[in-house]
Amino acid sequence: MADFDAAFVQQILNIAERQREPNVQHHRQANDFRAALKALKRVRFGHDQTLRNQPAPAKPSYSDGVDGSTRTASQCAMLVLLRTNREREPPTMDITTLGIDLAKSVFQLHGIDANGVVVLQKKLRRGAVLNFLSKLEPCLIGIEACATSHHWAREIAALGHDVRLIPPAYVKPYVKRQKNDAADAEAICEAVTRPNMRFVPVKTEEQQGVLVLHRSRDLLMRQRTMILNAIRGHFAEFGIIAAQGPRKVAELVGGLADEGDLGLPGTARSALQALAAQVNGLEQEVRKIERQLLAWHRQNAASQRLKTIPGVGLITATALAASVPDPTAFKSGRQFAAYLGLVPRQNSSGGKDRLGHISKMGNRYLRRLLVVGATSVTRRAPTTDTRTGAWVRSLLERKPTRVATVAIANKTARTAWALLAKGESYKATPDT
Repeated sequence: MADFDAAFVQQILNIAERQREPNVQHHRQANDFRAALKALKRVRFGHDQTLRNQPAPAKPSYSDGVDGSTRTASQCAMLVLLRTNREREPPTMDITTLGIDLAKSVFQLHGIDANGVVVLQKKLRRGAVLNFLSKLEPCLIGIEACATSHHWAREIAALGHDVRLIPPAYVKPYVKRQKNDAADAEAICEAVTRPNMRFVPVKTEEQQGVLVLHRSRDLLMRQRTMILNAIRGHFAEFGIIAAQGPRKVAELVGGLADEGDLGLPGTARSALQALAAQVNGLEQEVRKIERQLLAWHRQNAASQRLKTIPGVGLITATALAASVPDPTAFKSGRQFAAYLGLVPRQNSSGGKDRLGHISKMGNRYLRRLLVVGATSVTRRAPTTDTRTGAWVRSLLERKPTRVATVAIANKTARTAWALLAKGESYKATPDT
């Protein structure tokens, strides 16, 4: 390595400024490239003396661009070695905030420094994202809360970065005129820096697994309902009317075994029997999922505390415990109820308060479970001798049933947040 002076090293660092010699034969270029590869091997393995003794090619393939002189094969090898080392160096960009727009295959990155100057606009394949981020200094990274966002948040946080998930509705105001991946990444980068921005807590793998059980059960229940409605409709085509409810349909399906009872043709009977078999299979799968949820509920303290609230059963308790990994992310129970979309939508201006229907923002599944539980509370209110029961009865006297049900769901959400944040159990107060 001592044969290369400072002038030569300065030359090879300015690779982009050199021009290739136009009048060089291709076969000589190939010969010189082979010689350069051999020299490179000797350089990498430390055979300096052998490298010095190697004769230079008659006509090298590249020009130094200085005084018309040419490089030797060893010099070409040195150039390749230095270029390789430079490519392996980590990025030197001083990134303090980074916005990542997730996608299926190609991710868009937008980074700024401490002064807000854009220093990075880059597209990366899925497999190269973690490798690139591992070379950066710990910084603030914003990601839109969408599909696969919790997985990427956990993986990136393991590298030492501060990762925050932003609801998509809160990112949209920062998108400029054009809608594309680069604009979305820029909007995420800007939104994550806002001091009053609200973020989505990152879920663990265990919590995501429980939510997969909930989504699977919900899908199976909807498929079961569709098939039951189809069976009821097919019976109606032959003048057989079934009452509402799965049990009534099951009674009709039970009569399909006897060919003379219902007077249905054989083709219709076989089709209805196939649908009935699907219903039975779906019910068995639903029971399996519910047993898994019950096992997780018995070992989760938060879910057990939530189940003590009136109107909260096994399904609602496990869903709330898995969906709210950090209750302290919400300042109050009212904020948590607003997060679930159980507060009135405001259209106020000029000192005039105008409240409309509930906003229906946030988690639709949790909101539906809370409303269903509140419906059961309203039905049991006449026989409930607690302060909550008295409040529900007075509410039903002043408001329509549906409005009262939503108000009860709002109160249930606030109570659930209090139990999760304080680690307490629900205590019913007698109606005195």
